[in-house]
Amino acid sequence: MHGRHVRRASLYSLAMVLLLAAATTLVAQDVKSNYMPGTDFSKYHTYKWVSIEGASHPNQIVDAEIKQSVDSQLAAKGLTKTDNDKADLYVAYQIATDKEKQWNGYGMGGGIRWGGMATATSSTINVGTLVLDLYDPGAKQLVWTGSATKTLDPSSNQEKNEKNLNKAMAKLLKNYPPK
Repeated sequence: MHGRHVRRASLYSLAMVLLLAAATTLVAQDVKSNYMPGTDFSKYHTYKWVSIEGASHPNQIVDAEIKQSVDSQLAAKGLTKTDNDKADLYVAYQIATDKEKQWNGYGMGGGIRWGGMATATSSTINVGTLVLDLYDPGAKQLVWTGSATKTLDPSSNQEKNEKNLNKAMAKLLKNYPPK
């Protein structure tokens, strides 16, 4: 009888360790989008980059990487970039960073006859959000908006950052145009 409880507790402990290991390797990324109902997205063929007055932007290198990633995704959707003011869409983005408290906890309980223990730790993490907006300049209205939020890793290199950015933009624009 005692051996079965020890085996069950060991299996439970192993499962918790595996679950904790899997959770720590996941990249936190949240992507959301919204659009103006009734918009005919089939009429949009060209776009122009514009700036949002007062919006937060990164340095020139990161700005170029963001625009290149978005350009690639929009080109795959059939849109052509132009510098012409008569573009069908104006595209703009802004970024924000924030610090959040992250709680990590794990515990082990053995049911009615066994006591349990739990441990919780907290840490502060940096979270970045990129908001992408598509405006119809003729109608003078926002027709599509999306945001990608991700935990930032200050130790990651430029290649990894570009890869994460491209993944985020692909995920963000996956359902553009809305159907």
